[in-house]
Amino acid sequence: MDHKEIHVNLREDMVTEETRKLICSLPKDKDSQGNLCKYQGCWYYYNTLQAVINFQKSFQPQDTDIILASFPKSGTTWLKALTVALLERSKHEDDPLNHPLLSNNPHALVPLLESSTPDLTKFLPSSSTRLFSTHMPFHTVKEGLKGYPCKIVFICRNAKDELISRWYFRCKYENVEVTRSILESMCESLCRGSTFYGPIWDHVLSYWRGSLKDPSHVLFMKYEEIKEEPYAQLKRLAEFIGCPFTEEEEESGTVNKIVELCSLRSLSDLEANKTGKTLNGVDYKFFFRKGEVGDWKNHLTPEMKSRIDMIIEEKLRGSGLSF
Repeated sequence: MDHKEIHVNLREDMVTEETRKLICSLPKDKDSQGNLCKYQGCWYYYNTLQAVINFQKSFQPQDTDIILASFPKSGTTWLKALTVALLERSKHEDDPLNHPLLSNNPHALVPLLESSTPDLTKFLPSSSTRLFSTHMPFHTVKEGLKGYPCKIVFICRNAKDELISRWYFRCKYENVEVTRSILESMCESLCRGSTFYGPIWDHVLSYWRGSLKDPSHVLFMKYEEIKEEPYAQLKRLAEFIGCPFTEEEEESGTVNKIVELCSLRSLSDLEANKTGKTLNGVDYKFFFRKGEVGDWKNHLTPEMKSRIDMIIEEKLRGSGLSF
């Protein structure tokens, strides 16, 4: 696999002269992968910053757009699959074998807003719902939406489980051994707040506050709650994005069928998710691991756990949110 393809976010060759000047004025840091700069309170690699600025300047939103937001490795793939399944269910009721999730990875179906060039050609005319994803914080996304009443769904996950998921994912796509030293380095970055798209607490709080202020346009979901009550949470998601289940659908088992279709086991068994790659050259199979709640207990030392908990508790104090 091409090293440059994998590390497209780390490359700096796509940054304009204007953005280079901006970077000079921004706070900077480094993690074990590359240079970071802090823009609108969030840490980005330079190429990602360029993509964020391009989005804010050039994206043309539509009223019916739906944005699926998350901190990396917080249930993004699952949320994409569930939302696609909800929006596509009426089209494939009589032809389930042609369902897009059976032949495409969720990441191929839902373009990332801050990718270099989100592919808009797959969408039908402007009357249809367009589905996008992002890892940008709420205020940065809002700037790019230019006042349009798009709906935003945010999925939050326990920071310790997110860290473990990101650790495994990173080692897989870099094709390096899963070592304690890498985990310790990533834990240190998380606790300092200077991690890609971090700090995680500011990121999550931006959407939490957005959902409290405007619940009709921002839905805040928790990974752990979807795991515990998939039926109820899927119905909640369906209502929010404007395609609630009918009584007939509930009685016929449609909700459970979608839950099963989008399960980790079902998705990871599909050929498309075993062999395909993202546009950046990352194997789709790397997006599927355990998906368990509390897996951090198998990896973090008591000291690491206590430090993360203490920082998160302090940062979220008074917000009404815990994760």
